This record gives sequence, structure tokens and C-alpha cells, in this order.
Amino acid sequence: MLSLVLMSALAAQPAVGDVAPDFTVTSVDGAELKLSALVEKGPVILAFFPRAFTSGCTRELSAYVSRYDDVKKAGGEIIAVSTDSAETSRKFRDSLKAPYPFVGDDKAVLTRLYDVKTFIITLSRRVTFVIGPGRKVLAVQEGGDAVDPSGAVAACTLRANTAVELVTDGGSR
Repeated sequence: MLSLVLMSALAAQPAVGDVAPDFTVTSVDGAELKLSALVEKGPVILAFFPRAFTSGCTRELSAYVSRYDDVKKAGGEIIAVSTDSAETSRKFRDSLKAPYPFVGDDKAVLTRLYDVKTFIITLSRRVTFVIGPGRKVLAVQEGGDAVDPSGAVAACTLRANTAVELVTDGGSR
């Protein structure tokens, strides 16, 4: 079940240097995840992906499993979000043996809040945000660049005053 506390009136995809919209969501395990609380402990990699059990998404989220220790060493956390149901998201997480939380955003509330919904159908685009203290966006990766978590993991060591925009597919949004 997805429950959100929306702190932003208008949705626009956050860019590097922006303050990311705050939210409270329930993970597929029933844990409450509040962005503003999590970023005070360390950076948050918020990884939106289109569909569970597809090749690109499996490769992306498996790579985060492999790099999870690096994220934790930087004091960070990963939250994986798709518009799949909570049950499908849980099964996908379990199949990957992922140690980080997954959120089934089947109503696309968080997907719309971050303006990462595909144009025609209700799917999340592949977009990864690295969010630091004060909810400042430290890095953004999109499309094929977001499949490889190396840039997002490296951005976990950035501080809010040294945010950088990572290269995105063709520089388009």
C-alpha cells in the first residue's frame, strides 16, 4: 500500500541542485520510508524503473545489489520504485535477493510527484536521483545511463554544495 505525504504543490522532475519533494511511502514489507528523515542519515538513491522482471530492470537492480555495500559505506540507502503492484515488486525484490527497500507505486503517485511517468502509459521512466542532506538533489541519471549504478554510487560521497549533473541519454529529459 502506498501512502504519501506530498510536500510539493507542482510536480516537475527535480534537477541537480533542486530540493527534492518530500514523501512518506510504505515499502513492500510495510516499513514507512520518509525521505526527509532518511537523507539526514545519509544520501538516498531513489531509483525509478519501468517494470519488474524485464532484462534492463533486472540488470539495473542486480547491479545495485552488487554495489549495496558501497552505498552503505557512504551512509546511504537505496529505494527502488516502479509502477508495479506491491506484490510484484516484492517478488522481484525477493528474486534479486535485494537488501534494500522496494516500493510498488501502482497508482503512480510517487512517479508523478517526481515527474518520471512515461508520456502515454503509466510506467516509470528509468530515472535515478541521488538526494542528500536537506533533500538537495546531488545527481540525476536517466535512461541507459541509469542502468549502471556507478555514477549514483559515486554521487553518494558528494555533499549538498558539490552537486553535479551526471550525463544523461543525449542530455534530454
